[in-house]
Amino acid sequence: MQFSRFAETIQLKSNKHVVGVTVILKISDCTGIIYFTDLQLQDGDQLTGYTVHTSKMLTKMQENGQPVPPRHYNGVVRTAETVILFNLGKTSAGLDCYIYPIQDMAAGSIELSQGVGAHKVRFLDPVNAGDELALKASTRQCLKNGSPTRKDGFYQYSAAWDSKHMVKLEERKSARVLFEFQEMQEGGDRL
Repeated sequence: MQFSRFAETIQLKSNKHVVGVTVILKISDCTGIIYFTDLQLQDGDQLTGYTVHTSKMLTKMQENGQPVPPRHYNGVVRTAETVILFNLGKTSAGLDCYIYPIQDMAAGSIELSQGVGAHKVRFLDPVNAGDELALKASTRQCLKNGSPTRKDGFYQYSAAWDSKHMVKLEERKSARVLFEFQEMQEGGDRL
């Protein structure tokens, strides 16, 4: 079973109020089973959902009255590894992930996920040694060498305290990885 997330923006007239919403699914020229699971409507200029957007309700973690700088973790992965990130913030934070393949890898052979495999993302295009893959929750971008690239799955986040991340590569291949996030705390506007 494969789920895809779709997001759309609805432009409203500033002098009108929404009284009701009707959703109609229109499917044609296909066979199989389709599951419609969730519908989220929200007001505001920042997308929330799978990765909380911190600008509305959180502030950067403070030490001695000053914001702490972003935290970085890096390493080398061969085939598959579980990486533990220490997030000393008070809540989860969006995670920017960078992958630098050491060898060429086939399309769909690089995956990231949370815990024991949830919240998975797979990069759909092949990569060459020396490429940079960037999955940036902070800006909601998936990039290959600075240009948009295809992915299947979710942006990542770092859970508060310790956060477990699985990195899977093509068998017997290696890549450098870099994880970056800003530790956060409550204190911004409440929604």
